[in-house]
Amino acid sequence: MTRDPREEIVEHLASLRAFAISLTRNAATADDIVQDTIVKAWSNIDKFEPGTNLRAWLFTILRNTYYSLHRKRAREVADVDGEYAAQLSEKPEHDGRLAMTDFRAAFAQLPDDQREVLILVGASGFSYEEAAEMCGCAVGTIKSRANRGRKRLAELMQLEDGEAMEMTDAATLGVVNAPPSG
Repeated sequence: MTRDPREEIVEHLASLRAFAISLTRNAATADDIVQDTIVKAWSNIDKFEPGTNLRAWLFTILRNTYYSLHRKRAREVADVDGEYAAQLSEKPEHDGRLAMTDFRAAFAQLPDDQREVLILVGASGFSYEEAAEMCGCAVGTIKSRANRGRKRLAELMQLEDGEAMEMTDAATLGVVNAPPSG
């Protein structure tokens, strides 16, 4: 018997929130997008095809919700001089925190399409094929975006070829490192 997808949705909340934070770079906005995603998924659950990948379906809804919000906000101008953002900054407490701060700053400089792919493939563990389906583009495009994103991250973080980042966060390392071939 197939499980009711409504019962499974809660299992994906943490991954959805992590993906939303990576896109928005703001926890409050990410929470709003996750909430909108769940409301949309719940109200359209009849459109979900049982037996298919619920997680991918939810990530697609979240992605589309983010880009809709992004297009809406593109016309808005907020915090032009960075005063509000400066109030939110926090000094790192140790070296690992410094590395994470450097990573976040470098990651934020990547174009949306590269950040999105690195989170989907690197941190969330989706295959290139699943990410291509969610993003509505070819697998080769996903691979190219991931490769360009990783290369740019290494440049921004001034990492030499083969140099490891000193972090223990598997999701972050997944974003920076290419998946094993196979």
